[in-house]
Amino acid sequence: MRDLKNKLTSSKNTKNIQNRRGKSFGYQVLGFGAGGSAGPPYEVDFLLLAGGGCGGNSASGSSTARGGGGAGGYRTTFGTSSGSGPSGGGASAESKILFQPGETITVTVGSGGSGASWPSFVGVGQNSSVEGNVQLSAVSSVGGGAGANLFQSSPAQPPVDGGSGGGGFTGGNAGGSGTANQGFDGGSVPYSNPNGYNCGGGGGAGAAGSDSSPSAGGTGVASSITASAVTRGGGGGGGAFARFTPGPTSGGSGGSGGGGNGSNGASPGTTTPNETPGSANTGGGGGGANGMAASTGASGGSGVVIIRLPTASYSGATTGSPTVTTSGTDTILTFTGTGTITG
Repeated sequence: MRDLKNKLTSSKNTKNIQNRRGKSFGYQVLGFGAGGSAGPPYEVDFLLLAGGGCGGNSASGSSTARGGGGAGGYRTTFGTSSGSGPSGGGASAESKILFQPGETITVTVGSGGSGASWPSFVGVGQNSSVEGNVQLSAVSSVGGGAGANLFQSSPAQPPVDGGSGGGGFTGGNAGGSGTANQGFDGGSVPYSNPNGYNCGGGGGAGAAGSDSSPSAGGTGVASSITASAVTRGGGGGGGAFARFTPGPTSGGSGGSGGGGNGSNGASPGTTTPNETPGSANTGGGGGGANGMAASTGASGGSGVVIIRLPTASYSGATTGSPTVTTSGTDTILTFTGTGTITG
């Protein structure tokens, strides 16, 4: 009888131990429940580039050129400082961010500022951001400022501040201001030629918009976060207006890294605007109009968000169809539109 009782007690204890182990193993496999975690946070690199601003618009025969759009705000954790970067505005690389396993990260890619017929104002670029639902607070970059539109007519749109500032117009208006550690100011061209005008180039991530004629957009910044060097964040060129011959005929070129060209002035009486938009997914500013013809101004380029994380930590769970590549022990996700990553 005593032997039978001992066997029953032993069997009961064994089941209890197995039940406790089963629960313990269940938490390890799932990684969650009752405040559980799948593991410690891990470091992630990012490049966060907002949409570029639109170049200034014009009404027909409005007697002045238009400023170029500013590039979108440029922030990154990747690379080392060399000259004017690797972040925008000459800033050093930022600290890496932390992803919590199981956390859902929402990625938002800012669109470029859109054009509008005068007397409506043209658009600034939209912000780009990443934000988690558990640990990661929102990290965002600021959309590029719009270029100035009119000098003598009303309503006038002065150059707009942004990630990088929009280009100013002739006659004393300074360019828009860039955001610290994201981009530079837009340029402004003082009145100096009675036969015509050039307006300021939009600020870029790597340099301010030009104050000289023709008014180029500020240069962008190169990054190798995707394993090959790519320059992004160029400002839009300022437009030219030739009132009399000989007047300035060449609009400013867009800054390297996706900035659009400013419209040429050509000879008096020419009415064809030829400003160009900022390139898609570069955050480039749009080129400014020439003031001889009605123009909506050239739109800014959309932004981009790039996430580089250890392949060993990458779950493969995403939405929004990012481009996925690898480099060494890292996986790189390039978002050109809104999406998510689950850590």
